[in-house]
Amino acid sequence: MPENQFPPYILYGIRVNLAVIIPVFNEAENIASLLDEITAALEDRLEYEIIVVDDGSTDDTPAVLSARRTHCPRLKIIRHQLRCGQTAALTTGVAAARAIWIATLDGDGQNDPADILRLYQVMVQAPDTVWLVAGYRKQRRDSLSKRFAARIASGVRYVVLGDRTPDSGCGLKVMAREVFGRLPQFDHMHRFLPALVQRQGGRVISVEVHHRARKSGQSKYGIHDRLWIGIVDLLGVLWLQRRSKQPRIVRED
Repeated sequence: MPENQFPPYILYGIRVNLAVIIPVFNEAENIASLLDEITAALEDRLEYEIIVVDDGSTDDTPAVLSARRTHCPRLKIIRHQLRCGQTAALTTGVAAARAIWIATLDGDGQNDPADILRLYQVMVQAPDTVWLVAGYRKQRRDSLSKRFAARIASGVRYVVLGDRTPDSGCGLKVMAREVFGRLPQFDHMHRFLPALVQRQGGRVISVEVHHRARKSGQSKYGIHDRLWIGIVDLLGVLWLQRRSKQPRIVRED
């Protein structure tokens, strides 16, 4: 999908190329510095907007976000009254986006905002058949138990779904907003974006990105979430794959 096929939207008199969407839950200690890093990485390089979806935080995240608004004029804040999950927060953010392209990343600061521009450039220069550029955290900075659970979950997805993606769980991804809207919507679908994109007939490119240790707060997912609940979701995605037919057009009149 070359960029010149999609003229940027105009928002408040500015041509917006990219929407950076960040779902957060109880990340008061991390979100301010993350917003500063995104601004440093993208300012004067392209026109962008930042959409933070607060998924019903119970800590000081709403107050921190409100305070950052004066320092970050490109910031849009959306708040869920109750926690609905990461996929719901992403979907809310995508619906509010005005740019053709969207970048997603986690709100815990472990994704490096410096990688956003690189993935975006790969995306806009890719052939039409490429619908998703996914980050690949080759060197993960997590606890041993978290790395173990994530490796098993990712390996099972790789084998069962055949998505040929080494790190489908990485939160840092770039794709067209319109492509996200085509995908089936269900809880936890963000973990299966490569397989869902391929199910629709698109290609996925994986690009190695930096990964950082969490500075503050606690992970919102444990082994139970990553493994056992993930297996149930996996079976649902496998069913979707088997029920999907992608016709090949061989003649047009």
